[in-house]
Amino acid sequence: MRIAVAGDHNGFTMKNDLASHLAQTGHKVLDLGPERLDPDDDYPDYARAVAKAIVSGEADRGILVCGSGVGASVAANKVPGIRASVCHDTYSAHQGVEHDDMNVLCLGARIIGLEAAREAVNAFVTGRFTGEERHQRRLEKVRAMEKEASG
Repeated sequence: MRIAVAGDHNGFTMKNDLASHLAQTGHKVLDLGPERLDPDDDYPDYARAVAKAIVSGEADRGILVCGSGVGASVAANKVPGIRASVCHDTYSAHQGVEHDDMNVLCLGARIIGLEAAREAVNAFVTGRFTGEERHQRRLEKVRAMEKEASG
């Protein structure tokens, strides 16, 4: 799977570890930064980069790491076609994909430990949208909301 990863200064170290972990488990990693720790960087810039990689087809899914995961999730969800969520457990990480077709996992480096983050990432990348009628119906409603909002 092609996975875009990025994180702000709070997520820098965890993002690098998760990128290595993903590459070691056979995924193609598109590291969208930062390349160096910059305490003045802003999570919306990285959320935009990951979201754009997904909607352009350059990546299949994305992982964003900031302090809490919340800011990255809010920012990424502003891009039509992105379904991002903060998940700090394995159940939410795979269920978000299976039921909601989540395509961006957001993690908070100040909230979750590294091993738990790796487990959540594994659950996220192995999850598959079930396509069950009820989940498809709900996804179409979400897409309609996006379309309506973009006018």
